[in-house]
Amino acid sequence: MPRTALWTSIRKTLEQEITTGHYAAGDKLPTEAQLSDRFGVNRHTIRRALVDLADSGLVYARRGAGVFVTHTPTDYPIGRRVRFTQSITATGRTPGRKVLLHETRAADPKEADALAIQPGAPVHVSEGLSLVDSEVLAMSRGVYPAERFPNFLKHLQDEQSVTAAFKAEGVADYTRASTRIDAKLASPTLALHLQLPQGAPILRTIGINVDSDGVPIEYGRTWFAGDRVTLTLADDDVG
Repeated sequence: MPRTALWTSIRKTLEQEITTGHYAAGDKLPTEAQLSDRFGVNRHTIRRALVDLADSGLVYARRGAGVFVTHTPTDYPIGRRVRFTQSITATGRTPGRKVLLHETRAADPKEADALAIQPGAPVHVSEGLSLVDSEVLAMSRGVYPAERFPNFLKHLQDEQSVTAAFKAEGVADYTRASTRIDAKLASPTLALHLQLPQGAPILRTIGINVDSDGVPIEYGRTWFAGDRVTLTLADDDVG
């Protein structure tokens, strides 16, 4: 009977440890030196096993950082009536949110233009982290016209839902008027929040939501961890 190559045996051991949860999505594997000591082989053999794991999509390497267990990408729809909590719950996963900032301040020119208000007019700003199964998926910033929605932040804090906060302020329904998607590299601050290395790829969406009369009520920006999300086009009636 032919002997099994050492790298194949090591690969199977690591694969089993990953699939049984010994290493979770996003975890860093031990270094080549540590694995070499563990299995009693040279680094070339370890490297061959890791390359094969990467080829199968179970792990990926970050230059200068190590080898990490691949995240299971979250399908996130982009559409006219998509709601984060409903969309994530529909996939069988658990949504969550961590608030980073609630404040009221003057609108900058971009925010004012998006919301069709005067520059310097008061706006409510909410920043937070969107979680899926307790893992950070994205950081978001929503900007809302404060004169129209004077108690929006209080409702948002009480309800933990943008949709519920709008309803409390008299807006029964709202839709996405426009969405722009582009690719960026994570700044030091974004990298910290998204638990990524600085310069890692991220996806940014910029959107404007409007009420039933077409009046802008939210200017939102969201930065997604690039390896944790698949943005999809949703039907108009999703949400």
